[in-house]
Amino acid sequence: MNRPIPTFLAVLALALAAVPGSGTALADFDGDLLAIQTRWADANYSPPGDAKEAAFDKLIADTAAFSARNPGRAEPLIWEGIVLSTAAGVKGGLGALGLAKESRAKLEEALKIDPKALQGSAYTSLGTLYHKVPGFPVGFGSDKKAREYLEKSLAINPDGMDPNYFYAELLFDDDDYAGAKKHLEKALRAPPRPARLSADEGRKREVRALLAKIPAG
Repeated sequence: MNRPIPTFLAVLALALAAVPGSGTALADFDGDLLAIQTRWADANYSPPGDAKEAAFDKLIADTAAFSARNPGRAEPLIWEGIVLSTAAGVKGGLGALGLAKESRAKLEEALKIDPKALQGSAYTSLGTLYHKVPGFPVGFGSDKKAREYLEKSLAINPDGMDPNYFYAELLFDDDDYAGAKKHLEKALRAPPRPARLSADEGRKREVRALLAKIPAG
């Protein structure tokens, strides 16, 4: 299952070689994507409050514009889905389910374009949605579907921090503490993402917090 993960520069070089004359456009795309990712991490790991909600309101609009500028690309749709699902958790209340449904639609659209984009992140995010959203009759949540999507994500990115963490959350909630611990420890050993260090640090705090909840023995 283990497979080397291409570095950012390797992906960039391959894309440039495949699309002659597209260097400027590609640099703009990657810069816009990194900006969205950085702003998401800053907002996600900031204290709760009106400023956090406002940051996500702006991110929702900006990721939608990013997708509109790049039709046919899976990556912007994935980040629309991630931002919408995170905003649902931040806002809560009656509007959260609507945001979650929008997120699901964006992620499903991304899967139709390229299921392996961003190392299977659409599968990771869909799995997390199905795990966290309430089930019928309130919402569309389903641990069966959550497991299916998260296992597909792990098949693509077995050493990734996010798929291992979110799969561990699912296992923990199913009282599979040994399985959860195994995937949390793997998440801590995940290769660092140099361009996304704040996201990595925030996720590691979540990993350690869940590890601390696992009963001893």
